[in-house]
Amino acid sequence: MTGSVRHATSRIDTTTAGTNIVYRVSGDESHRPLVLLHGWAQSSACWGDRVLTTLAESYRVIAVDLRGHGYSDAPNTGYGESANWAADVHAVLTAEGIEQDAVLLGWSYGGLVICDYLAAHGTGAVAGIVLVGAITSIGRGEAGGRVGSAMRAAIPDAMSEEPRVAIKALGSFGRALTGPIEGEALKGPIEGKGAQAQALFGATLSTLPRVRAALFDRAVSHDDLLAGLDVPALVLHGTADTVVDISAGEHAASLIPAATASFWEGVDHGPFVADPDRFLAEVTAFVQGL
Repeated sequence: MTGSVRHATSRIDTTTAGTNIVYRVSGDESHRPLVLLHGWAQSSACWGDRVLTTLAESYRVIAVDLRGHGYSDAPNTGYGESANWAADVHAVLTAEGIEQDAVLLGWSYGGLVICDYLAAHGTGAVAGIVLVGAITSIGRGEAGGRVGSAMRAAIPDAMSEEPRVAIKALGSFGRALTGPIEGEALKGPIEGKGAQAQALFGATLSTLPRVRAALFDRAVSHDDLLAGLDVPALVLHGTADTVVDISAGEHAASLIPAATASFWEGVDHGPFVADPDRFLAEVTAFVQGL
């Protein structure tokens, strides 16, 4: 993927200097901004070069490393504050001079970050949102934050600082991001995804254990926000998602007034890995329809 690596400084934080948020920009800067926010323990590279390159043919793609992930700063504290996540997105939009027409696309935890931003800053700069296998709330009893069997099985070992413990837990979790790999005795294998599976696993393992844990150390409901959302949304979710339960996507789609729902039969937590062509087609159709 060609483009430039940039950073913005998020000023709402527990540190005086703020937090540097690193992001990659590709595509014509005159095109509509499409801001990509990845999931828990991933990075801006999670989408894969093919998806990023194809999207950049039509949009100004801004792929963000969330705080604590990728090349962004990993402060010791602040992950439990929605205001910090909102400030991070706002800092990127401000650094890029984006005041309107942006589309925010969030995968998994990235959906929660979108909601954090909208709760703090509204939709003035936003034309629409895309939620991909996403949570929109977090905390006990929150329907918009219900996790699946793979995520439940990975906790708490996935947060361990003991390598053998964490690697075992994260390895099982990582399979859910891609679905079964070619050669595995599982239903519906995804052929040719071994390299991408390793890349996603590597990103998860490279995320600091304290960050992996801290992202779950908060509780916030965005149900009222979704119910009053005044921009269109595409809710895209695999019916076999074992990381974020399908009911979380159904919940978001039921609340958002102008929601388009696309539920992919038999697909786990990574729709853009399972079928990048379909993912690109559905995202492009939604954005072009705004």
